[in-house]
Amino acid sequence: MMKIIDYVIESTNKYIEQMPKEIRKKNGQFFTSKETALFMASLFDLSPFSKEISILDPGAGSGILTAAFIQRIVDTDKIKNVKITCYETNDDILELLNANLSWISDNSSLKIEYKVIKDNYITSQTLEYNNMLGACAEPKKYDVIIGNPPYLKIGKIDKEALSMPDICYGAPNLYFLFMEMASFNLVNNGELVFIVPRSWTSGAYFKKFREKFLSEVALKHIHLFVSRDKVFDKESVLQETIIIKAKKETNKPKNITITTTNANFDFDSKTVFEAPYDMVISGEHKYVFLITDKGEADTIEKVNEWKDTLPTLGLKMKTGLTVDFRNREALRDDAYEKAVPLFYSQHIKDGKVIFPVGRDNEYILTEQKGLLQENTNYLFVKRFTAKEEKRRLQCGVYLSKKYPKYKAISTQNKINFITGLQGLSDCLVYGLYVVLNSTLYDNYYRILNGSTQVNATEINSMPVPPLACIENMGKELIKLKDMSEENCDEILRRFMYV
Repeated sequence: MMKIIDYVIESTNKYIEQMPKEIRKKNGQFFTSKETALFMASLFDLSPFSKEISILDPGAGSGILTAAFIQRIVDTDKIKNVKITCYETNDDILELLNANLSWISDNSSLKIEYKVIKDNYITSQTLEYNNMLGACAEPKKYDVIIGNPPYLKIGKIDKEALSMPDICYGAPNLYFLFMEMASFNLVNNGELVFIVPRSWTSGAYFKKFREKFLSEVALKHIHLFVSRDKVFDKESVLQETIIIKAKKETNKPKNITITTTNANFDFDSKTVFEAPYDMVISGEHKYVFLITDKGEADTIEKVNEWKDTLPTLGLKMKTGLTVDFRNREALRDDAYEKAVPLFYSQHIKDGKVIFPVGRDNEYILTEQKGLLQENTNYLFVKRFTAKEEKRRLQCGVYLSKKYPKYKAISTQNKINFITGLQGLSDCLVYGLYVVLNSTLYDNYYRILNGSTQVNATEINSMPVPPLACIENMGKELIKLKDMSEENCDEILRRFMYV
């Protein structure tokens, strides 16, 4: 007899073949592969359940995750009664979901009750989630929740965002609203397993969500995929994706299991690392550091020994001021009178800032104060790098004395710059370069943020050495005149924790 998971995968593949990708992408609809679904189902601890279990699959799609969970129960041959609840609003797939659930029920030895709720998973629970007048006194709770939520950005005044105001900041993405609502829907000590983008683990954008979610649940297991494009079969999704398992409990475990595979078909050869819980989730921002081995744990431990950050030292990383395509009328190719340099990431080369380089729009002619900054010392840092590049943090020392004819300059918004309340001495700029150009800090940032964008908020939250130490490292770099990563590593090593 055909396995439950194989039947549902086969029927889903037929659906994918006849449903254009553009329509599925518009709905944020990406289907979980068989191997990933079975791995997700394997993460649940079923030992507390002897006869009956309730499962919720929000945004169920064709029912692949539910099928994988039922397959797990069938294979373990212990639980006999299963109550399934699926949320799905997409008319294109509702018929298939119902047909799959019916087939599962008819072709399983289990006693299965299933219900498909054709309602918005988020907005249908607004009253209950916010404990408002008219809410159900005892909202339905579930033993386990398994989910592959829609990856879809919505507006800040969309009904879903307004339904969960305590975790939304700006224009949210539906996936983390699903995660938080799932936490709300769990029984105490219940478990959820979700496959979601990695983006929620850092950045100011998700801070309110992280604070609430991680106060309600304990992360038990995180799985990372090395490849960005081999997680979803047949979908060509380029996304930093992770699988998380969380338990609804206030007691935090000593460790979190962090596993890694290259893609969605090699779970048998995964790496396993037990990372200290307080190291994975730490700091006021509740960033989640995805530590996969002892080397990365050592990196976090070393950097965290410092207690200062750029802001506590009177310094701050900011994002470049000029969005060039919005200010085309002010851009110039040549150094007209009163025009000032506009610095791009192309001007950052081998630790230095080289200007001009002969590119278009290297100057800006404007009196808008919001587009101009004082011509003083800065450390420039590229905001965007390619995934394949060796370094994520790519810096250039900008010294104002090299451009004495200008009182002001401008920076394009694809670079960041570090500035200070009192201005930066030459030694301080070079010292900051030593820190951010080191292997230690590049590794730290990669553990913190899986994207190719360097986020100013995250850099401002990173621990850094004391001011005097940074200045002394800068003096050493100026003396040696070697801007290489290897030299920065050596200088940082000599000055660490002095």
